[in-house]
Amino acid sequence: MSNDSSVPEVVRGSDDPAYAANLRRATLASSVGSALEYYDFALYGLSTALVFNVLFFPQGNPAMATVAAFATYGVGFVARPFGGLFFGALGDRIGRKWVLVVTILLMGGASTAIGILPTFAVAGFWAPVLLVLLRLLQGFGAGAEQAGSTVLMAEYAPVRRRGYFAALPFIGIQAGTLLAALVFSMIALLPKDALMSWGWRVPFLVSFVLILIGLYIRARLAETPTFVKLELKEQVSHHPIREIFGHGFPGVVVGIGLRMAENGGSYLFSTLSLAYVAGIIGSTANKGLLAWGVTLGSLIGIFSVPLAGHLSDKFGRRTIYRAGSLFLLVWAVPAWWLLSLGNYVLTIVVIAIAIGICVNTMLGAQCALMPEMFGAKHRYLGVAMSREISAVLAGGVAGVLGAYLIAVSGGNWTLLAIYTVVLALITVASTYLVPETLRRDLDRVDDAVKVSRNEAGDGVEATTVAVSAIRP
Repeated sequence: MSNDSSVPEVVRGSDDPAYAANLRRATLASSVGSALEYYDFALYGLSTALVFNVLFFPQGNPAMATVAAFATYGVGFVARPFGGLFFGALGDRIGRKWVLVVTILLMGGASTAIGILPTFAVAGFWAPVLLVLLRLLQGFGAGAEQAGSTVLMAEYAPVRRRGYFAALPFIGIQAGTLLAALVFSMIALLPKDALMSWGWRVPFLVSFVLILIGLYIRARLAETPTFVKLELKEQVSHHPIREIFGHGFPGVVVGIGLRMAENGGSYLFSTLSLAYVAGIIGSTANKGLLAWGVTLGSLIGIFSVPLAGHLSDKFGRRTIYRAGSLFLLVWAVPAWWLLSLGNYVLTIVVIAIAIGICVNTMLGAQCALMPEMFGAKHRYLGVAMSREISAVLAGGVAGVLGAYLIAVSGGNWTLLAIYTVVLALITVASTYLVPETLRRDLDRVDDAVKVSRNEAGDGVEATTVAVSAIRP
């Protein structure tokens, strides 16, 4: 590649020191943002299952208080598609970098503020109202954070190792979840009065530290090579929303399907399962010990996510993604039966396998697959809409519907198993609707889902996908 100073440094080849430095910064910037998002969401989920249902809602009916707490948890997912739509379009118009600066501020600020909220005993119904408001802001920012990190890293990564490099920042997901579970597990060791009065606030206030770290790293990051090339060629879209609903919608539909088992399975086993088992073991037991299942699953994920990304570079994105969804399909029934026994050790093992292996195998392949599915002009928005609509349909609904099923069935585990199986089947089917995107050129402006035999390029399976006929 030329060393001409007129060529933006970010466009140069992987042998260029400036490119290598920006690749490192991109990995770190994406990892910190992912860590903050999942620290916030995992912490909120753990608190919803074990603390918020007691502190922020009237206790006349404990089961319905838990349903209400998970409904508040689900509100954050409702806000995410709107955040994805707003910030995703902005990311396709002005670039990836500065949108990610704004989203980390919004997410982290809302989480920090949760740590100073008054409880129901102090503020009455204003307590859940304020909690909902902050949850909405948190979800609005998170709606574009993970999509932006995904796109940022995929557009920086070397083509032949894109799966591996794109998966590296998602260690941040595991680190954030791990940190939340560790902090919450430690806080749960406090005497009950201390935990319920001030202990639960500490993990939320810690978010402020992650904000400062993330801002420092992202402010020094250069724009991605793909977006720089779009600017140089004057191809930046002025109407990405019109494009995604006019041309990219089939990819969004497939992306939603792919996420149902990964996202839904993640929240079912990291949050709802804790509330389910906590209800079985009763109020006298140490419920905080259950969070160690999430901790162990996240620890496994630090290795399984990049491994799945690496394997997707060798065997293809679809193959690895399908393997993860099939694993969840097979694990669903025995997992919920074992959880129904109310045993601490079994609960920890079940959750660790579900999150660490089933969910994270899909996530590792997804890191490169999602950006490869969309053309460069509306990639940020396409990934954001796929991720966040599915977050509502899978993750957001999982807690509310699952808690409701537990309440009305008296804790019947078979209904939860069936629900998990349905999510897994949707994702297995969706892997047959996307062409193989391995080594696809991310500078292309067409979507992979609509590629035909005559249009297929290097590394893209020549397949016409039935879903390409779908229109919004």
